[in-house]
Order: sequence, then structure tokens, then C-alpha cells
Amino acid sequence: MSAIPPDSVPLGDALRRAAARLGAAGVNDAQVDAELLAAHVRGTGRGAIQAAAVRGDALTAEEAAGLEDLVARRATRVPLQHLTGSAPFRHLELRVGPGVFVPRPETEMVAQLAIDALSAAASPSPIAVDLGTGSGAIALSMATEVPHAQVFAAENSVDAFVWTTENFAHVAAQNARLAFIDLERAFPELDGRVSVVASNPPYVPDEAIPRDPEVRFFDPPEALYGGPDGLDVVRVLSRTGLRLAHPGGTIVIEHGEWQGAAVRDLLTADGWRAASTHPDLTMRDRATTAVRP
Repeated sequence: MSAIPPDSVPLGDALRRAAARLGAAGVNDAQVDAELLAAHVRGTGRGAIQAAAVRGDALTAEEAAGLEDLVARRATRVPLQHLTGSAPFRHLELRVGPGVFVPRPETEMVAQLAIDALSAAASPSPIAVDLGTGSGAIALSMATEVPHAQVFAAENSVDAFVWTTENFAHVAAQNARLAFIDLERAFPELDGRVSVVASNPPYVPDEAIPRDPEVRFFDPPEALYGGPDGLDVVRVLSRTGLRLAHPGGTIVIEHGEWQGAAVRDLLTADGWRAASTHPDLTMRDRATTAVRP
């Protein structure tokens, strides 16, 4: 066991106190958050923090104060990702903060559906479009995991676009292009040429206020709420997707777990074919795909 200087704090003790405080504040996975905040303070990974705690390592007084400050803010339900400034998504680390929707694990499955469809496209250089890209999660996943594709991303929120721009610069995918543009009018030069149209739109009904404070108070409303039934933006996506996609092209849309039938009906009524809803890893229906005839 490491010798602990008199002005330092045993890491294990600091983690236990942090987890207890976060748990009392109602934070799910309080131990995980405590370890991730400690990792952020020390500029390392969660695994290294766990190993250091087992060894009996200590935090310096400055590190302990930094962790205490972050834990106090997390206890008020400020999102963990806002405190660390980043969110993992598939193989990417995306920069996030106030003004942009924090990507969720369920959207990784949506990205996978888009990546599979893009990989299967017959073109040697297929085109994909991500409408309402937010942090850039889906677009940058497609661009980096299907490097022979051309990926275009559209965002129409000024606050979100700041983060999108930073992520596109950080990832530096040469086959990805970002535009600040209205979703309905996005990329007219691509009409009839797109193999995959993907989106994680706002789909929460206006009256369905999310339970989690991290979502209710910190995610931008324009990224959450989609009208009385939550599908106002989905209707725009369907029409825009029909304009952009070539025959045989695929649309991939994330939605709430109870909206699958409504999204399938909407897409089918607009002229899409083979509408199908897909479950995420928790077996909740979270995405619907369809094919342009």
C-alpha cells in the first residue's frame, strides 16, 4: 500500500464519500459517476482510478477539492457529460455541453442501422445524410466506420452547431461535411442521390415532461419536444428523406419506445416501403427504418 502524505486524501475514501452523496441525490450508478469524475480530475480513465483505489493511492489536496466541487455540482443533477465535457459514443469521444443534446447509448443502435445500410449500398462511394445531427454522433460514426462513404450533416440550432463544429474539427473525418441549414431544405444538390437518411429527431410529446432532471433541465428543449404527438419533426424527415433518397435508399429514425407503429404508419402513408421497427439492447422499440421505392 502506498504511503499517504499528510495533506492528501485516500482515493478509496474519497470515492466512497462521493458515491454516497450522489446516491443520496438520486443519481443512478452513483459509484460509476464518482469514479468517472475522479478520472476526469486526474486526467485518466475509470479503470486506472479503480486500480489506484485498490492500490491505496491518494488524491492530492487540490485533486480532492476538485473532485468535491464536481460531486457537489453532479448532486444538483448537472449531467455528468457537462462536467467532464465529453460523451463516449461508439468508438468516439464527443465534446458536449450546454446547448447540445447529450448522445445516449440507445442512439448507438440507430447509428448501427445506418452504418449497416450504408455499408450495404451498391455504390463505391455512397452518400449518407444525418438530419439534425446535434453533437455529430450519427454522422461522424458513419463517416469513420464507412470511410468510402460521403457523409453530410445538417444542424439548425445555433447553440448545438457550436459543439457540432468542434466535434467535426476534432474527429477530422475527410469524408464528412457539416452545414448549418434548415432540415426541410437541406442539401438540394443531393436530391435523389442519397443511400441513407438518418436522424435522431426531437420526439417527446410536448406534454410528456421527462422524469430525469438531467434531461428536463439541461437538454435543449428544441432537441426534445416534437409537438403534440412528438412526431412533427418526423413528418419533416419523411418528406425530406423522400426528396433526398434514391430508389432503394433507406431512412433510419430514432423515436420513443411507444411510437413505432405511428412512425411506420406515417412513413408508409408518405410512400416509403417495408417500414420496420427495431429494438435496442434493452428490447425497447427505439428506431424505425424504411426503403424508398
